[in-house]
Amino acid sequence: MLSDKGKYASATQNRRFVWSEIVWPLILEINDVAFTLKQFQEKRNQICKEKNVTITIPSRGLVSLMQKGILLKEGEIYSIHFRLIPYMRLRANCDYATAIHEVRMK
Repeated sequence: MLSDKGKYASATQNRRFVWSEIVWPLILEINDVAFTLKQFQEKRNQICKEKNVTITIPSRGLVSLMQKGILLKEGEIYSIHFRLIPYMRLRANCDYATAIHEVRMK
C-alpha cells in the first residue's frame, strides 16, 4: 500500500505520531528523562493495538526522532534532549512542534 504523501511528509507524520502518542506520554508516565527500549516497546505495542497501527510506523518514527536530535541513544537507553527537561518537570504538554523548536534553538 503506497502513501499519498512524499517520503519527507511521511517521515514527519511518523515522528509526530511517535512523539505525541508514545514517547512524551511515556516520559510523563515514568517521570524520568530516559527510558529503556523495553519500556518503549511495551508502550508502542499498547498504542499500536489501540490505534490499529502497524509496528513499522513507530519504529521509523523513533529512528527519525533520533536523527532530528530530539532523542539521544546510549546502548538501550533513550533520553530526551536537555532543553526538553523543564517541560517534563512541569508535566507540560510538549507537542512535536515545541520539541523540534527547542532542540533547534541556539
